[in-house]
Amino acid sequence: MVKRYAVILAAGQGTRMKSKLYKVLHPVMGRPMVQHVIDQVKAVQLDDMVTIVGFGADKVVEKIGDASKFVVQEEQLGTGHAVQQAEEILNGKDGTTIVVCGDTPLITDETYQALFNHHEKEGAKATILTTEVLNPTGYGRVIRNESGEVERIVEHKDASVQELRVNEINTGTYCFDNKALFEALKEVSNDNAQGEYYLPDVIEILRNKREKVSAFLTPNFEETLGINDRVALAQAEQVMKKRINEKHMRNGVTIIDPDNTYIGPDVTIEQDVLIHPGTIINGESTIKTNAEIGPHTEISNCMIGEETVIKQSVANDSQIGDRVKIGPFAHIRPEASIGNEVKIGNFVEVKKSSLGDKSKVSHLSYIGDADVGSNVNIGCGTITVNYDGKNKFLTTIEDDAFIGCNSNLIAPVTVGKGSYVAAGSTITKNVPEDSLSVARARQTNKEGYASKIKNRK
Repeated sequence: MVKRYAVILAAGQGTRMKSKLYKVLHPVMGRPMVQHVIDQVKAVQLDDMVTIVGFGADKVVEKIGDASKFVVQEEQLGTGHAVQQAEEILNGKDGTTIVVCGDTPLITDETYQALFNHHEKEGAKATILTTEVLNPTGYGRVIRNESGEVERIVEHKDASVQELRVNEINTGTYCFDNKALFEALKEVSNDNAQGEYYLPDVIEILRNKREKVSAFLTPNFEETLGINDRVALAQAEQVMKKRINEKHMRNGVTIIDPDNTYIGPDVTIEQDVLIHPGTIINGESTIKTNAEIGPHTEISNCMIGEETVIKQSVANDSQIGDRVKIGPFAHIRPEASIGNEVKIGNFVEVKKSSLGDKSKVSHLSYIGDADVGSNVNIGCGTITVNYDGKNKFLTTIEDDAFIGCNSNLIAPVTVGKGSYVAAGSTITKNVPEDSLSVARARQTNKEGYASKIKNRK
């Protein structure tokens, strides 16, 4: 079997992005564009991968981690010079090397696989990934001979009238015989207006040696989009969003309005989930079957159980059980663990707390740093007072307890199993099991006093 290698070109600064963020780290659907490239290329089962970095090298290495080897291009002297930096790792190896730009996040692993297969079947020394466009203005044209082999790549400004009619363009992605690539790179000159070494010159060098140069035509121009500015970034976002949403819909997920639904690339959604408009699902979230999400709901890194309904709410970094009802306008903050058949209603905030099965926090409450048992009812306006300005403390509410409205539970404190806390109480001491705790001032009525106040005004 032929050995396969990859060189990812990710050293350019990307000045047209007009950003302090290194170009290939700009996210597409929440993931750096170069990460998309690496993930798709890796799916082809490579024997080695080298990413060429330059500006912002440390940040790129930090993001990508051990998914690739790295070489720093100290001076940005063109694409040919960039590929030469991989010579210390790949030189002398037999096999096929694919060269991909780090700003082309939309090319799929299927296209990379097809390119490899075509190149190896043709026995070519180089194969160009090409596509056809209705308006090829500004793109390099791929000129083929009568047998379909590539003769040369002609830049738009250098093309003849007849060549300008060619709609097949160079996408900037190539497969090479690895040894032939690095031999040809030694002959690439920087005798041009920019004084740079261009990778496409390798094509002409190989043709002059009568080596076979082929081209693989992909029918999907959108895949080959290179991102050089914020306009192209937005276009790529739309293409990938549509691709992800269509995948989920074909797998049995109902997305009512795909144009207004945002689902990240690492999200897992089971069959018969219903997603309403305005929903954003990010991170490594998993949504189990028959759940209903939205409208206007944001979820990140959550596990959401079967038949759970979340409406007009935000949930982050939490575990949410089966048949839970959340919202509208609830906020599930990180490290919440919510059991089955729990109800969390409007304007409720839950932070770093566990709620047992069938417990209810129906409205206008804050549950923070709390361990809440099963079948607990927490009344409107209840607050677990967990912070003294320096430290956080735990509130424990045991099974079957009932917390009346407008209660303050001053942590650390425990409300025992089956106990009641009277509405309006401020609880500072533990409540024993099966007790009623009342902690509020005695009511005093001063009859006739209201008239005195009105006369005073």
